[in-house]
Amino acid sequence: MRQFQNAQTPRRSTQGISLLFALLSLVALSLAALALVRSVDTSSLVLGNLGFKQDATAVADQATRQAITWLTTSGADLTNNSENNGYYAQANDDVDVIATSGANKLLVNWDLDNCAYAADMVGATCKVRPHDPKTINGSSTNYVIFRLCSAVGNPNDTANSCAKPLTTSSSTASKKGKLDYSDYERFTTVNGVYYRIVVRVIGPRKTTSFVETIVHI
Repeated sequence: MRQFQNAQTPRRSTQGISLLFALLSLVALSLAALALVRSVDTSSLVLGNLGFKQDATAVADQATRQAITWLTTSGADLTNNSENNGYYAQANDDVDVIATSGANKLLVNWDLDNCAYAADMVGATCKVRPHDPKTINGSSTNYVIFRLCSAVGNPNDTANSCAKPLTTSSSTASKKGKLDYSDYERFTTVNGVYYRIVVRVIGPRKTTSFVETIVHI
């Protein structure tokens, strides 16, 4: 009598192993696709943040120009404070323009809401009022200007110390690190002082940027 072997068993075993490898390959491809998607999303987010940062810088430049225009054309008495215009004739070095934490800070009332952003800060004083907010290219901007003097009043008063350009220089060596190495004659008749302009920009996605500029007028 002849005996016959079942030839189907090895084939079924091979088919089961192939299915297992196919499933493992599918899982690996899925993980690779997920990693690629996340990488693309991260790159897009980084590029978007860079774009918003560049836009905020450009907007801050325009706001700074508006502040300079106010200083030079408003006709305001720059020897005294003009708080409604965000102008202070004293340096106020103790003011922290970006603080959101800490204690005993002198703050800028950026949103004109009694410094609600710093409600949890201990001993904070909401004292400095900025210029009213303006919208530039879809971003909200406002600024505060400090004259770099130790006190309000006449900047030429001997009791008032103000930051001013140098009017004399005795040697070339003493000019290192300054604006010019050769000629300071252009400063000899200048009586103006320096001003510190701090601009806050809030972008469309609530991204916030602070830009500080020192100008001489």
